Amino acid sequence: MKTSLLRRGLLATASAAVLMGMLLPAAQAQTKVLLRVSTPAVPDDWHAKMWTVFKDTLEKSAPGEFDVQINLNASLFKQGTEPAAMARGNLELSSISAFDIAKLVPEFSVFTAGYIVRDPAHQQKVFNGPIGTEMFKVVSEKMEVTPLSTVYLGTRQVNLREARSVKTPADLKGVKLRMPGSKEWLFLGEALGATPTPLAFGEVYLGLKTGTIDGQDNPLPSVRAAKFYEVTKQIVMTSHLVDGIFIAISNKAYSAMNAAQKQKVKAAAEAAAAYNNENRIKEEGQLVEFFKQQGLQVATPDVDAFRKSVQTVYQNSDYAKVWPKGLLERINATK
Repeated sequence: MKTSLLRRGLLATASAAVLMGMLLPAAQAQTKVLLRVSTPAVPDDWHAKMWTVFKDTLEKSAPGEFDVQINLNASLFKQGTEPAAMARGNLELSSISAFDIAKLVPEFSVFTAGYIVRDPAHQQKVFNGPIGTEMFKVVSEKMEVTPLSTVYLGTRQVNLREARSVKTPADLKGVKLRMPGSKEWLFLGEALGATPTPLAFGEVYLGLKTGTIDGQDNPLPSVRAAKFYEVTKQIVMTSHLVDGIFIAISNKAYSAMNAAQKQKVKAAAEAAAAYNNENRIKEEGQLVEFFKQQGLQVATPDVDAFRKSVQTVYQNSDYAKVWPKGLLERINATK
């Protein structure tokens, strides 16, 4: 009798242990912090690969604490809809552009203007310093998302069908320069001294080949990917727009974390941005030689003359009216 009771007790204890062993992982999984990532980036893009760096960095600093789910190719949310999804709490993480931010934070439009950011290093100094702290605070308050790090998207250069001497904006007079169709982009083309011509990206190759347009502007990786070098003869390194995107997190998700978790998530976002930036800058540097090998002339104009001229045009426009007083001067003074 005693042996039977003892056996039952041992079996019950063993069963309980097995049950606990089954339930514990499930309970632990439920306590993981869910971080869904939505990005339009394609798998081979540095902007896609950086999210794996984010995930791996977070796993090393906080093993088993976060459940990072990466969704590429705009498979979770369409491009441009991510900020609203994060504000609602339907999405935790994404990369958002200055153009996205400027729709709801007009003063941020200063970063969509030509020759505001000089180069990738200047970009990081501006956004990692007091200016970035101030502007990101406004973004957080108005958009319910918090920018965590600044990602280098690329520097736009002028790519011409026929080679010509270009030193200042006056040298682009009469050049039909393809620009994206929005008024902001067309204004930038006009500020550069050219005749801005709206044309869909998919039509640019044929437009260059037939002479419908005289040139186009894009970061060098885009010029190679779209094979514009086949129908152009020159790249003018105007560096007129140093573009960036920002790894951002939903305020709802961020505020639910403790201080240690916030620090680890921010550090992972900074590691992801650093990975992207290093590889993107390296790729752009290699492409100059690639285009020379393809027979293109690569010329550098008087960038200071371009900068002064374009900034003057912007300062006299309606766009500058919403920029905080003294902000442009502070950005220019950041070294």
